[in-house]
Amino acid sequence: MGLIYSSLTLSNPVNTALSTVVVTSLVDPGELHLCIPQHVALQLQLNELEKREVTIADGSRQLCSYVGPVKLQFENRSCFTGALVIGDSVLLGAIPMEDMDLVIHPALLKVSVNPSNPNIPSSVVK
Repeated sequence: MGLIYSSLTLSNPVNTALSTVVVTSLVDPGELHLCIPQHVALQLQLNELEKREVTIADGSRQLCSYVGPVKLQFENRSCFTGALVIGDSVLLGAIPMEDMDLVIHPALLKVSVNPSNPNIPSSVVK
């Protein structure tokens, strides 16, 4: 499977006077979180909630800021989440994807709303 990218709109729900930021995000369901670069965190004036230790691809560990809240929008879906400030591009992980009920189409290399639930997101709660 090749790399999958998607357009997302990010905003600060605490300070709605700020402009939204439209980004192209790498989609990786093997990652859990939303990851954003420092310049996006600064544009959205996101507050650092805490430091978190993360293990990166080479196996090393580093501390990074965990900021939020972030409002994330994809087509007719949205969610509120925190974000790890790391890297030089936006990465969409499994937690916000599940929250918005998004699915990956590997053959098409794209993300879409779950076709079983086209109008509103669905979740399993038991």
